[in-house]
Amino acid sequence: MDVCSSFSHNMDDEYAKFVRRMNPPRVVIDNDVCKKATVVKVDSVNRPGILLEVVQVLTDLNLSIRKAYISSDGGWFMDVFNVTNQDGNKVTDELVLDYIRKSLGPESCFMSSMRSVGVKQSTDFTVIELTGSDRPGLLSELSAVLRDLRCNVVNAEIWTHNTRAAAIVQITDEETGFAITDQERLSKIKRHLGNVLMGGNSRTHEAKTMVSSLEVTHTDRRLHQMMFADRDYEQDNDEDGGVDKVGRLRPDVDVVNWHDRDYSIVTIRSKDRPKLLFDTVFTLTDMKYVVFHANIDAEGPEAHQEYYVRHTDGSPVKSEAERERVIKCLRAAIQRRVSEGLKLELCTTDRVGLLSSVTRIFRENSLTVTRAEVKTRGGKALNTFYVSDASGYTVDPKTIDSIRQVIGQTILKVKGDAEENLKLASQESPTRFLFGSLFKSRSFVNFGLIRSYS
Repeated sequence: MDVCSSFSHNMDDEYAKFVRRMNPPRVVIDNDVCKKATVVKVDSVNRPGILLEVVQVLTDLNLSIRKAYISSDGGWFMDVFNVTNQDGNKVTDELVLDYIRKSLGPESCFMSSMRSVGVKQSTDFTVIELTGSDRPGLLSELSAVLRDLRCNVVNAEIWTHNTRAAAIVQITDEETGFAITDQERLSKIKRHLGNVLMGGNSRTHEAKTMVSSLEVTHTDRRLHQMMFADRDYEQDNDEDGGVDKVGRLRPDVDVVNWHDRDYSIVTIRSKDRPKLLFDTVFTLTDMKYVVFHANIDAEGPEAHQEYYVRHTDGSPVKSEAERERVIKCLRAAIQRRVSEGLKLELCTTDRVGLLSSVTRIFRENSLTVTRAEVKTRGGKALNTFYVSDASGYTVDPKTIDSIRQVIGQTILKVKGDAEENLKLASQESPTRFLFGSLFKSRSFVNFGLIRSYS
C-alpha cells in the first residue's frame, strides 16, 4: 500500500472512530413491555459486521432469541430482540444484563476485540484443526492416536455433516500440562492424525490437519469456516422431498430478488434450536452479504427468518448459480449444528486418556459420534456426545444401558426424550448383572487406561 492510500485509509478509520464517539451505541433492556421475554434494543451508527456482533453476544450468553426486528438501511443500525434464558424465562440475572449493556453499549469498543475472529498466542495448550471424511469410529481413532502420542485433550468441538467432519482440539503435553512447542513433535502429531483422516473415503476432498500454538477466539465461527472451505454444502440435494434418511424435514430456504428495491429476500423456515440465528447471520456475513432489514420469529417450535440483503458490492443476487449457492450454504450452516442422535452427558474427574477410553467403548458398541463437545473445568471433564448407530439410525436403548453400566450410571447420563425409554430398558437388561458387581468397587475413573488402538 502506498503512502497516499495508507494515509487515506487511516483518515477513514479515524473519522469512523470520531463518528462512533459522537454517536455511542445505546442499549435499552426492558423486562416490563413483554409478558414472556426480555426486550433488548440496540441503536448504533451502522458499520460492517455489527449485526453479527450483537447476535454473537446474545448467543454466547446462551440466550434464546424468540423474535427480532432488524433495520440498518442508511447510516444507522437499529435492532430489537426478544430474548429468554435457557429455561424459557425472562433474563433477570443482573450480571448477565450488565454484560449485555457493556458489550453492546458505549463501552463495547473496549470489548470488541474479545469477540473478533482471529487467533492469539497461547502457552496453555496447542490447537489442532482437523477436516476430513467422516466415518464410524473416527473420533475414537483420533483420540487414541493423541493418547499414544502422550497428548491430553483439554477441550474439543467436533461437527459432522454430509459425510464430512471438522474438529478443533486443544491439547497439552501429558507430562508438563502445557502447550507442545517442539516442532519435530508437532510434525509427528500432524502426520499421524493426517494418516487417520486419510483412512476414510476421501475421493472428492483431501484431509487437512493444522497444528499451532495459536488460540481460536471463537470456535463456532472457525468450525463454520472450516466446513465451508471443505465444501460440505456441495452434497446437498432436495430430490427426496426435503427429508433426510430418518424422516427429518430439511430447512426450507429460498432466495428471490425484489427488483424495485434492488434487494434479495432470503427466507428460511426450519425447526428452532439454540444458536440458529447466529449460524444464519454468520453465514450471510462470511459470504459477503449485508443484511439491511430482517424479521425473525421463533416463538413456536418452528423458526421463520426473513432477510433483505445485498452483496458487499451493492448488488442483489445476480444469477441462478449464485442463488443456488446461497441456498445450499445456508442449509448446510443450519444442519451442521443439528443435534442428530442421542444426547449423552459425561461428568467425571478428568484424567489423561479419558476421551480415548470413552470413545473406544462407543466404538466397540457400534456407535458413531455425530457431534461432540469436550470441556475440562477445575479438574472435571464435562463432555457432551450425540451418538447414533453405525448406519445413522436411533440407538437401541439396551446398547446405551450396557455402555452406562460399564462407564457408570452417574457418570454417563442420557438427556432428552429418550431418558424414560432407557429407564424401562435398563430394568430388563441382562448387563445389569454382568457388569454390576465388577464396577461396585472400582469406578470408571479408576478403571485404568484400556489399550488404545494405534
